[in-house]
Amino acid sequence: MTINLEDESKIEIQGTDLPALARKVIEAALDYEGCPYEAEVSLLLTDNAGIRKINREHRNIDRATDVLSFPMLEYDSPSDFSCAEAEACGCFHPDTGELLLGDIIISMEKVREQAKKYRHGEVREFAFLITHSMLHLFGYDHMETGEAKEMEKRQEAILHSLNILRILR
Repeated sequence: MTINLEDESKIEIQGTDLPALARKVIEAALDYEGCPYEAEVSLLLTDNAGIRKINREHRNIDRATDVLSFPMLEYDSPSDFSCAEAEACGCFHPDTGELLLGDIIISMEKVREQAKKYRHGEVREFAFLITHSMLHLFGYDHMETGEAKEMEKRQEAILHSLNILRILR
């Protein structure tokens, strides 16, 4: 697995190796969803100004958000990886053969803000946002109530498998 991590934010979570945590969460999501391929994910850590700019440019929404997901695949149904072999769109890296899943962009300022707001730790918030975004990269969405409940169930199962629990502070 390849994670292309770029940190523009320079915001740290004290005592936490963010690249190692990101790798652990991404691997857990891949395993939980049964991805049959080695995969590549790009992860950008930015601040509110950076994510606001990207949100404005790509979604025409002029505000900061916590996380953005840009999947490379279009699934017939979530986590149906058979679409990867059926597509002739170059969804595998030509050198490594890894499945190109897409891009995750996280505002580290929002990680801090939301950890306080939801009264849990920054590690949990960071892991939650990666998990949430990975599910988007697998084709899940939360536009309808049933979809949202399914995503929530999967998010909690992945985080629970890593013993990253929502402990209120």
